[in-house]
Amino acid sequence: MTDITTQGASEASKPFDRARALAAFKLGDSTFYWLTRVSALIVLFILGGIIVSLVIGAWPAIKTYGFDFLVTRRWAPQLEPTPILGALGPIYGTLVTSFIAMLIAVPVGLGIAIFLTEFCPIRLRRPIGTAIELLAGIPSIIYGMWGFFVLAPFMTDRFMPMVIRTFEGVPVLGTIFAGPPSYLSLFNASLVLAIMILPFITAISRDVFQTVPPMLKESAYGLGCTTWEVVRNVVIPFTRAGVIGGIMLALGRALGETMAVTFIIGNSFQISGSIFAPGTTISAAIASEFAEADGLHMSALILLGLLLFVLTFIVLAAARLMLSRLEAQAGK
Repeated sequence: MTDITTQGASEASKPFDRARALAAFKLGDSTFYWLTRVSALIVLFILGGIIVSLVIGAWPAIKTYGFDFLVTRRWAPQLEPTPILGALGPIYGTLVTSFIAMLIAVPVGLGIAIFLTEFCPIRLRRPIGTAIELLAGIPSIIYGMWGFFVLAPFMTDRFMPMVIRTFEGVPVLGTIFAGPPSYLSLFNASLVLAIMILPFITAISRDVFQTVPPMLKESAYGLGCTTWEVVRNVVIPFTRAGVIGGIMLALGRALGETMAVTFIIGNSFQISGSIFAPGTTISAAIASEFAEADGLHMSALILLGLLLFVLTFIVLAAARLMLSRLEAQAGK
């Protein structure tokens, strides 16, 4: 017992080796730095590999069609010896469905987020918020089946005929809401997309609304502002960067959604002025034809994927640029 005590005392009396400790700390920091750096580089390599693979696969279609691929409406892969393939229809459907979905989901999502943070009783905030977030976990194919078997019959039998009769003969609106009603349409696909992206807008907006300092809102209420004035002049300006980020994230999801849209959009490459007409999107066109494609047809589908990649990149880059400008303005 005495020997053990003596040994412990001698070890405790040894001088602290500062150089060795600093070397150990430096080694740990250096290892952590290189691990994080390699992880970031792996992401860049994967992204670069995807771009290169898409360009290689799409190169035959690029050489054959060139810029005409973007402005050609017709999609006829069965023609011999050279198929006529154009991306205008899928591009049009992608932009129209995403625009309508955002037009519906953004005000509804922001309204729900404002209700949860400003009006909702505390005991109901968690159940309602959880229900909204659960929508993001539903598989897209379930949304597509629900849209085809539940939403489409209601829209075709009840909603579309009423809207068609209401705007019949009205300039512009009569064309946008022209009939006949259809189970498969751009509008039905847009509604499903709006429901799918709603949780992203709501959850992110609610979280950023909760970061507003209570003192700012209390000061506004003390000056006699109404709740609407507090939201418009305090909450929204304080959190606009986060709100825009959530909206752009939802837009990226809408642009690339595949299975739900494929179920209910109709997969028609024709371009119509009516949103009640069938159509297609880039992702739906790839999903519906990829299994049976080969040769130039396969290359054109890969080129569609490359176009979707570029379109999504442009949207995210625009969002980043917008956020940077907002941060710069806030700094001034």
